[in-house]
Amino acid sequence: MKAAVHFFIFSLLTGISSSGSAQSVAHGVRNDLPRPYETQRDWGELPQDSNWAAVTAVEPSPDGRFIYVIHRCVNNSCAGRSEAPILKYDYTGKLLDAFGEGLFIFPHGASVDYQGNLWVTDARGNDVIGHQVFKFSADGEILMTLGKKGVGGGGPDLLFQPNDVVIDPTDGDIFVSESHRGGLNNRIMHFSADGSFIKQWGSKGSAPGELSEPHTLAMDSRGRLFVGDRENNRIQIFSQEGEFIDEWRQFGRPSGIFISPDDTLYVADSESGPDTGANELMGIMKGIRIGSAVDGTVTAFIEDMEPLRDDHSGAEGVGVDANGNVYGAVVRRQMLERHVLK
Repeated sequence: MKAAVHFFIFSLLTGISSSGSAQSVAHGVRNDLPRPYETQRDWGELPQDSNWAAVTAVEPSPDGRFIYVIHRCVNNSCAGRSEAPILKYDYTGKLLDAFGEGLFIFPHGASVDYQGNLWVTDARGNDVIGHQVFKFSADGEILMTLGKKGVGGGGPDLLFQPNDVVIDPTDGDIFVSESHRGGLNNRIMHFSADGSFIKQWGSKGSAPGELSEPHTLAMDSRGRLFVGDRENNRIQIFSQEGEFIDEWRQFGRPSGIFISPDDTLYVADSESGPDTGANELMGIMKGIRIGSAVDGTVTAFIEDMEPLRDDHSGAEGVGVDANGNVYGAVVRRQMLERHVLK
């Protein structure tokens, strides 16, 4: 029933019939795509006496009211820090709130569900805190946690370096990807809306359905899961039951994925360029590639400030607001980028 609801919404948006199916796209990654955006790097107020830290995620709320920016405090870690790693803005860039202090070591991926709640993952642990996913109200109240505080592991009740989280809008089911580079797990976890474990899938490898650092998650209008399988330089598409559907390599090395309601696909590639020993794509510019979650075509590119730098320098996280502005969360250079159509 859930799949039917998703497909009904998708068919209204696209006009594709139930007998239609997207063909596997195997185009190479292109550097010569149109560049229709101009970049701004001075958007958003900051708390008093602070500068941007390593920005990891940007998540606009679906109602078009708020933009949440997640950062990792000073020196790329919130361990022992007092500042709030979650900043809440209105669409003018006015800072409305800041929260989450003392809860995270390595804030990483985020998502806003269709009830306006913010979900944030902590992709490290230190035996005291970490290895968890937090659900916050729009006012910063903790509504739910997944995983055991400070304890990383496998199995149905523990997480290890959760990278990202996405919520199904039809029933509130929760999907979490883990782990980070060299982590214990390479899997997708599926929970019900109340946090009860349903199933998991994935294991270390490069074959279809296998994963190596599933760094980011997104869901299209049909309810399909797009997994940024970063060390394998591909996006893998799954059903919510874990069935492998397709793999796409034409969007580069995916660190962040965002899918808008009209199934426009935004993919942040922060690691391509020279090979530093992590299986990066050689000669491919870092930046954000934009295309279709329906058929995999790639139509536009936002070039990074340092597109061929040796070390990883591009935006890791990507978010798009209700006006179509694209935000890049930049870790190494510690900045928030805003890209506006020319």
